[in-house]
Amino acid sequence: MKIGIGNDHAAVELKNIISEHLKERGCEVVNFGTDTSESFDYPIAGYKVGKAVANGDVDLGILICGTGVGISLAANKVEGVRAVVCSEPFSAKLSRMHNNTNVLAFGARVVGSELAKMIVDEWLDAEFEGGRHERRVNLLNEIDHTRGLKVVDEA
Repeated sequence: MKIGIGNDHAAVELKNIISEHLKERGCEVVNFGTDTSESFDYPIAGYKVGKAVANGDVDLGILICGTGVGISLAANKVEGVRAVVCSEPFSAKLSRMHNNTNVLAFGARVVGSELAKMIVDEWLDAEFEGGRHERRVNLLNEIDHTRGLKVVDEA
């Protein structure tokens, strides 16, 4: 599995820890973030990872900034991306199972390295369940592709 990882200056250390963890799991890691503590604009990394996921250059993406929020917002602006911010493993797991998320984000100022590894593992090990969740993901895709939702806009 090929994982794109992106980060800002607040998350260099955690990005390196998670990158090593991913490699230990047998993943190929592509770095789209910064490697220095100099100020770095998180939307750049979020956008780069989002584009790589949407284009199929990587299978999934992981984003880390101070809180995970800003960088995930940037990724979610890319059509085809379903990024989620998670600070604990259960939500990460269910985001894959129910929402078929393809980008995971978390905050270096919010979670420690061991919790971050658990979040990543639960997210990567989960699989989309489809079924009743497929309809809902299709509605998300409709919003993404058309910037509308026919069932609401034509009601």
